[in-house]
Amino acid sequence: MQHWAIYTETHSPARDLISRLMGGPHPAGFEALEGKTAALFSTLEIARFIEEEVRHDHKILTQNTTQSLQSMSSGERKKVLLNYLLGLNPDYLVLDNPFDNLDAISKSEIVAKISALKSSVHIIQLLNRKADLLPFIDQIASWQNGKLNWQERTSEKARDTKQLLKGFEGSLPPPLKAVSYPHKELIKLQNVSVAFGNKLVLHQINWSIRPGDFWELKGKNGSGKTTLLSMVTGDNPKGYGQDLYLFGHKKGSGESVWDIKKHIGYVTPALTDRFRGYHTLQNMLISGLVDSIGLYITPTETQIRLADSWLALLGMGDLKDTYFHDLSKGEQRLIMCARAMIKHPLLLILDEPTSDLDDEAAALVVALVNKMGKESQTAIVFVSHRNETGLQPSNIYTLESSINGSVVKNFNL
Repeated sequence: MQHWAIYTETHSPARDLISRLMGGPHPAGFEALEGKTAALFSTLEIARFIEEEVRHDHKILTQNTTQSLQSMSSGERKKVLLNYLLGLNPDYLVLDNPFDNLDAISKSEIVAKISALKSSVHIIQLLNRKADLLPFIDQIASWQNGKLNWQERTSEKARDTKQLLKGFEGSLPPPLKAVSYPHKELIKLQNVSVAFGNKLVLHQINWSIRPGDFWELKGKNGSGKTTLLSMVTGDNPKGYGQDLYLFGHKKGSGESVWDIKKHIGYVTPALTDRFRGYHTLQNMLISGLVDSIGLYITPTETQIRLADSWLALLGMGDLKDTYFHDLSKGEQRLIMCARAMIKHPLLLILDEPTSDLDDEAAALVVALVNKMGKESQTAIVFVSHRNETGLQPSNIYTLESSINGSVVKNFNL
């Protein structure tokens, strides 16, 4: 039974490759798949099933449970998708970065399930990160500029990211206007608990975020990280009536959504999808100053100079008129980080900022985040299921699931 792994890079989109692997014509080296049935394991497939549930109330992956696919954690979604695909009895599985957004336990469970198939199902693994390579695969290729380049597994060489992690040259551009904040704490949760129906999610959570803190938020899939973040951003109505303080206001004391949001910069891979128009990089960064999706005002000379300073820091000074959608995924992620940081908000939340990136692109994001942490008074909360090499948080906050809802496992200062 043959199995293959294909390394993809952020600047070489794999959609055409996946299309050919699923429906043909198959690339050279995959002749064994001709006439066989395929199944695709991908976050794009999960998104398709979620849309089917939301728009048409048609449950496919979750038809045997009362829980919706949208309410599940990343790990739970991937497990039900894999179970569904195996029920189709495919001849081969195409795995598109199957371990992104998974904690170590969820990853090991899916690895075990896939490994059990190796004598009966062909496996094709597409991956960005070398640490994710399945152990039984020995046919290796890379996908570059629309072509497959085959290599020996023993000849693999990990990329040297040490130079990348040293950081970007030059100082972090200052904000147009420094924000004065009179309180010692930006965010404070005291014995905060959250439940949805009979499901206990968070139990007596205590957390304080101060100006200049650099937190890494950790926890297994389903441990409540997303719920905790929604309390911090003020989006969760469960915060009313609790000892939750956001930027000097107790939740529900008359503060507006804007009173909270204006202090927060936010980066998540899904946010990139909202910028589908023809936005130049310069306009992308300036839009971060005015909190808009796209730029609909004439920018000032001061705003233009600040955007150009950020582009110079990122090594993209000559790309200011390039359209955002023409960048690689890694370059887009750097721009999104800079856009969120351009005002030096009181709080910057980075939710899985290295998801879907290859090793080199992830290292660049880590280097930029470290620099922002060292050279500003912006508090940073970095969320990732991976232990990113070189990340330098000053504090770690870890959630652990329990029958009464997640509790703090450890709290390192």
